[in-house]
Amino acid sequence: MDWNKTQTLFIIVFLTLDIFLLYQYIEKKASFNTPFVSRPSDVELLKLEDITYDNLPKNKLRENYLTAKSKDFTKEADRLKELKDQKTTIINKNKLTGNFEKKIKFSSKNSAIELETFLKENILYGKDYRFWSYDKEAKTIVFYQYVENKMFYNNSKGKVTIFLDDKNNMISYEQTYLVEIEKYQKERELQQAEQAIISLYYNGDIAPKSDIQAELGYYNSLQAATVSQLLVPTWRIIVNGELDLFVNAFDGEVIELNTEEKILE
Repeated sequence: MDWNKTQTLFIIVFLTLDIFLLYQYIEKKASFNTPFVSRPSDVELLKLEDITYDNLPKNKLRENYLTAKSKDFTKEADRLKELKDQKTTIINKNKLTGNFEKKIKFSSKNSAIELETFLKENILYGKDYRFWSYDKEAKTIVFYQYVENKMFYNNSKGKVTIFLDDKNNMISYEQTYLVEIEKYQKERELQQAEQAIISLYYNGDIAPKSDIQAELGYYNSLQAATVSQLLVPTWRIIVNGELDLFVNAFDGEVIELNTEEKILE
């Protein structure tokens, strides 16, 4: 055996091992000294995407489910004869139609307050509805019922639709109305409006550079054409003043637009 060669080989092996261990030590130390780059929070991400929102409720809110039923209209109980300059008809108990004997001019410049005042003066229980939309193409003005300043969104069982002619005269209307509105189960804490915005962002419904507003109302959660309704607190998220999105304020579930309206009609 050539002892000198063997000794040299051992020296080379141990030197290589020492170099490897030193390299591992330096790498590990460098990783500890590298600043940790944190992932932006959901709120920070909205800011990075230039999604703005102001005047959202800051306090924690608590609400109940509501239950309600469709009203049966009757000529005697509802004082229909007291409605001036119109002829009314009850359809299947739950829907009231009216035809104005005098054409009433409508202008797109009419404010929501003016339209709601008209409803109070000319429609049964008119004070219980709030303006929702004016559709120029369909020639309709839509109002939805509300309670305690919270609207029943997209609810065809608590709705007034006014129909216009080709000259923008209000000529007739259809009305449905919810009664026996009661709180159901215990109060529960709501998710905040900001969380609803985050849910919609991750769902792909809100684009960068959007301006957001939010308000609280109710949506019918039964999703069936029944007389009774279970109304759940719901965030209405308004994107750039024109797109309405809805989120269940209890569980944060994004509600598909117009689903309930299509089922209930």
